[in-house]
Amino acid sequence: MSMQVIRVPTEPFAGQKPGTSGLRKKVRVFRQERYLENFVQAIFDTVSGQQGQTLVLGGDGRYYNDVAIQTILRMAAAAGFARVLVGRDGILSTPAASAVIRKWRAFGGIILSASHNEGGPEGDFGIKYNLANGGPATETFTDAVYRRTQEISEYCLVDAPDVDLARDGETVIGDMVVQVIDPVADYAGLLESLFDFDRIASLLARPDFRMRFDAMHAVTGPYARAILEHRLGAPVGTVIHGIPLPDFNGGHPDPNPVHAAGLVQALADPGSGLSFGAASDGDGDRNMIVGPNFVVSPSDSLAVLAANHALIPAYAGGLAGVARSMPTSCAVDRVAAALGIPCYETPTGWKYFGSLLDAGMATLCGEESSGTGSNHVREKDGLWAVLYWLNILAVRNTPADEIVREHWQRFGRNVYSRHDYEGIDSALADRLIEGLRTRLAGLPGSEVCGQRIAGADDFAYTDPVDGSRSERQGIRILLDDGSRVVFRLSGTGTEGATLRVYLERFVADPGRHAVPTQEALAPLIGLADAVAGIGSITGRLRPDVIT
Repeated sequence: MSMQVIRVPTEPFAGQKPGTSGLRKKVRVFRQERYLENFVQAIFDTVSGQQGQTLVLGGDGRYYNDVAIQTILRMAAAAGFARVLVGRDGILSTPAASAVIRKWRAFGGIILSASHNEGGPEGDFGIKYNLANGGPATETFTDAVYRRTQEISEYCLVDAPDVDLARDGETVIGDMVVQVIDPVADYAGLLESLFDFDRIASLLARPDFRMRFDAMHAVTGPYARAILEHRLGAPVGTVIHGIPLPDFNGGHPDPNPVHAAGLVQALADPGSGLSFGAASDGDGDRNMIVGPNFVVSPSDSLAVLAANHALIPAYAGGLAGVARSMPTSCAVDRVAAALGIPCYETPTGWKYFGSLLDAGMATLCGEESSGTGSNHVREKDGLWAVLYWLNILAVRNTPADEIVREHWQRFGRNVYSRHDYEGIDSALADRLIEGLRTRLAGLPGSEVCGQRIAGADDFAYTDPVDGSRSERQGIRILLDDGSRVVFRLSGTGTEGATLRVYLERFVADPGRHAVPTQEALAPLIGLADAVAGIGSITGRLRPDVIT
């Protein structure tokens, strides 16, 4: 008896255009009748050759994940997939999903996450499609999905009861097998193959070394407990906030000094006895590294990882190259130059690193937004970065803050900060950016706030592997002393617009490395407001978040 496919008439929804990390909207938007189904069907209509193939499915455990997974399973069966690998309880961190796709040679994967955005019924929800290499879909693919959402007239599914996601094993929906898997096992095994787990375990066993990992009630709790506490022997309680909750316990699962302030404060307290701290975000692809009274900036973290690659088993043989997003500081560029390897500057979005990694042109990649990773998967990876740091600490026997300061002594310090203005009226944000674009040609050679502008452009990127071109990826103001200010509208929010202003100044003199970041960047902060008119256009006198 053949499987009965149900065809449900539908009409397009406006605005189902994926951003840099898939489609993100408020939960209430996704809960509209047919909204999720339309987008998933658009994905399945855009792919080809999925008949008889394997799909990977999971998410960060946020509100509505469980409902969405059951719907997607019924639709995947109707689309012709032979098997779906889904994480137990619907859980798969973003890097773990990439690892599973790659290990089992799956056709692709659907990841349900809004990353670091808030969860719960009033929070955010997201969905994105990853390709067979384990990485985010290309812009060509997501553009095609969007076009399909604007012409869709029906979606397809099979009638079947909900699958029990709490128990490992196989269930059949129509002609498709649903295999519930351990969400941690494949990923943990991959990480163990990269690092010296014995040496890290010895570090964690030392009485003079204590670490804390804040999982922020997000997806990495089960992963961190399994790896840090069980496999590596860290004391029980090393992982805090380790139970994933649909609303992240009311918190904002973004690992930065604002939303993980408790961790930063604990490392600043000599009485805590803590030597090292780390945190990860909603879906496990971001990280924050904290030393004693010292927060490591994501840009510096990438540079330190590259400079210390010879200490890590998987990378000791050398790096093919490194890559960073354009707004990320140029600290890793200096390391690449010293190593004699290429450094690639790409637009924001991990998908731009994928072709470099697949072609063997880069080994380590990073973004200033707390994301670092390597060629082991095709996503940024929070726990990977934490283990990399632990491996360095175990070999060098030096605190994280001292490692960064020694790095500055050798390479100089790229003083760097990002100022986020969140929830700006979209029309005002567009007006600000378009105003900057119209003035770009007249900025070079001018002087603003006592600083001479050497160049200004709207960043464009040509992929060195496939030749694809990406325009309008961020406005850059370049000063004659090598400093720069970058303006960009983020694609990860769900309401209004987020203006991100990136500020960078290189300081070679070790005597000036201790100057507080915002003080060192004060002239650039003034220039940014003067050039863009942030205060006058948006009414915002200060950023909402400074990292």
